[in-house]
Amino acid sequence: MKLSRKVPLNALRVFEAVARHRGFSRAAEELGMTQTAVSYQIKLLEDHVGEQLFLRQPRQIVNTETAERMLPDVTRAFELLNDAMVSARQASNETLEIHSSPTFASHWLARNLGSFQLEYPSIAVRLLRVSKITDFNRDPADISIRWGVGPWPDLDCHLLGRFSFAPMLSPALAETIGGVSSPEDLLKLPIIGAGQGSWQTWFATVGVPAPDLSGHTRHNYVEQDLCGNAALAGQGVAILNHIFFSEDLASGRLIAPFNQYCTDDIGIWLVHPKSRRNTPKIKAFREWVIQAVASDMQRTEPKPPQA
Repeated sequence: MKLSRKVPLNALRVFEAVARHRGFSRAAEELGMTQTAVSYQIKLLEDHVGEQLFLRQPRQIVNTETAERMLPDVTRAFELLNDAMVSARQASNETLEIHSSPTFASHWLARNLGSFQLEYPSIAVRLLRVSKITDFNRDPADISIRWGVGPWPDLDCHLLGRFSFAPMLSPALAETIGGVSSPEDLLKLPIIGAGQGSWQTWFATVGVPAPDLSGHTRHNYVEQDLCGNAALAGQGVAILNHIFFSEDLASGRLIAPFNQYCTDDIGIWLVHPKSRRNTPKIKAFREWVIQAVASDMQRTEPKPPQA
């Protein structure tokens, strides 16, 4: 059964206070209203019900029979509404919904969230991989983690890092051309995600200006997790952030043949509405992830090539 929009909830709230206190002045004080406003709301409700609810007698207000019949049900109704609000606040406080770019979600956050949940066992985390920009006015997210050139003026923004990147490939693929000894050798192999600007940035850094990658259209992936999986499968060379694939490099499943890493203006950012910067669950996660990412970056930072 739907609650009619015509039910005068504000007037019922005033009625409940007047009937409980048996007086307009005490009800007005409790509700933070003037006695005139209280009287007006009661008049609206009496017109709506079609019955008189209170008898105004010298120095007291007497509930009519109609008011006495209404009062228990009205009181229970407001108790149920209050319980619903308390339950909603508790659920909101206990569940942290995070929308994250796919690679960060799968290759970093999902692997490290356990330590956050050990530190904050009362906060349940709901993690969603999303490629679109989170709209906090429409999406139920508490926090979004996105790639981009921030900050964004309408949000509270925290830069987690600008991660270094380099070409990576499987050792078996490198052997198909007798090994990779110069950056130009990479052009003999399929380039994964050739349309990504980071390729041109890297080639320029190693002294190969603007190579033509237009013919490398077979693996036109955008997300790094797809590029990385394709590289692990030996399908081509991908340009990848070291922080996401440090274990694959350490195990030898991937190699970065030149150990020449670079960065650009694109970073990974934690963002949330400015109005929620002090929400405890958001504050707790923000402080944890900033420290955790910084620590992981320091741990996995590639060593520069030796002279």
